Formats: sequence, structure tokens, C-alpha cells
Amino acid sequence: MKTEVKKVDNTKREISIEVNGDIVKNKFKDVFERIGKEAKVAGFRPGHVPADILEKNFSSQAHETVLRELIPELYNQALDKEGLDVIDLPAISEVKLDRANLSFKATVEVSPEIPLKNYKGLKVNYKKIEVSPDELKRNVDSLKESRKLESIDDNFARSLGYPDLGELERALERQIFLQKENQQRQKIEHDILSALTRDMNFKLPQPLIERQLQDLLRQAKIDLALKGMPKEKIDEQEKELSARLTPAAEAQVRTYLVLSEIAKKENMPQDEHMPQKVMELLLRQANWQKEA
Repeated sequence: MKTEVKKVDNTKREISIEVNGDIVKNKFKDVFERIGKEAKVAGFRPGHVPADILEKNFSSQAHETVLRELIPELYNQALDKEGLDVIDLPAISEVKLDRANLSFKATVEVSPEIPLKNYKGLKVNYKKIEVSPDELKRNVDSLKESRKLESIDDNFARSLGYPDLGELERALERQIFLQKENQQRQKIEHDILSALTRDMNFKLPQPLIERQLQDLLRQAKIDLALKGMPKEKIDEQEKELSARLTPAAEAQVRTYLVLSEIAKKENMPQDEHMPQKVMELLLRQANWQKEA
């Protein structure tokens, strides 16, 4: 198999693929054998139709089957041979097939060349998490108001499954602590991602942007429907929603590609858990600085 890769731009490649000889001949032989086992031709039992009759009656079908089976096989072999990291389905063109030769071109989108910054030892600012007496009091008062009570005492705490008021307050304190801890974690992760992607200029693959935009649009439409907006009104806003959500889709794709590049350098698997695993790595290797 001969392959040649032409760089169209930073994220697009054109692969020329050509194969001849036994690969094509054997594929036609295999396809005609399969057709012959099921072919219904007057005067012949299935499996006993002469080759010349099969050729005359089923040449077009065999041609289509060879293309359908051989092109994906050769395309995947070409990707392995050339080491291309393809991120979308190929556009197949210039297909030529005879009984001994097959050639075609596959235009594909690949991951862009990413100018990765030093991602180890990123500065992270954090604060010691504490729950003040005033914060606890506000939450207790809020609980009181939500239930229209005159006072919160041990009896009320027991009605909620706590032995006394002290245990209820400690449970509320833990809840507040975890909320603040989660908020700080989200801020730190946001700061790390901003530091990684800031001033990075590389072309984003349009198929990835479009795919991410469609996900955001779908969720936005669901949110509007849950708020009671009629479907026709939602559809009227699709163009406006798309324009508003495009920057977010681009930012998410940029972040994903940068995290994916780090995963490659760290020999981490490219699965659905990749973004979080890379983030955990970045947090472990970060330069943590406690704020006063």
C-alpha cells in the first residue's frame, strides 16, 4: 500500500492511498464467492452459478461491496502507518477501482500542533477554609425561617434525626465547609486552565467546535423548556443562542485539546476520564501558595 500525506492547513490533511495486486484481486474473489452462495439465477442452484454468469449479473454489486469493505480497511491502515491523530470522519474522494487497483483520497481533520507551555509547578493560591460563627448563625437562622419556627432547640434537632442541637449545628458547619471547599477547588481549577490556555494561538478544528456547540445548544434548549418557554419561541432564538454559545464552545475545545496534549506527554489514556486525571496531575505538581 502506498500512502502520501499532504498538509492542507494546521488541522487538515489529505491522504492519498493506493493499493494494487493481490489485495484487490483477493477481495473481488472473496466478494464474488459470497455473492455466489446466495445468488438466485434462473436455471442454477444457489452456490452453483458459474463465475461468468455471476460476473455478468452481479458485477456492479461486487464493485460496491469491494469499495464499502476495502476503503475503511485501507484508510485505518493508512492512519496507523502515518501516525495521524484524526478527530473526525474522513471525506473520501477521487475513488478509482478496477480488478487489480484501488486508489482514493481521504481528507481528514487532525489534532492541531499545540505550543504547550510548561505545565508543571503552576502557581496556585489557596486560603485556609474556615466557617465563622456568623456564617453558622446565618445558616441556622435560615433553617429556622424556612420552617416558620420560633426557636430551634434539641426537640427540633431530634425531629431531623440528630441527638441534639449541637450535633445539628456541627452537621451544618460540615456542610458549609464542604461547600466552600468545593467552591475553592472550582476556582483553582479555573485558574489553572486559564494559565495553561492564556495567549495560546492555534487553529481549533471546526468539527470539534460544532460538536461542542450542538451539546451546549441542546442543554440551553432544555433549560428554556424547563422554564416554560414554548418550543416555537426556543426555535426562534436558536441563531442568537448559537452566536452567544460559540465562544464557550471554542474555549471548551481549546481546553480539551491542551489537556489531551498533556495526557499524551504523560502517557495517560485518552478516555472519558482523561480531563479529570490530567487536572489531578496538575494539582499534584502545582506550586501551592497560601494566601494571608
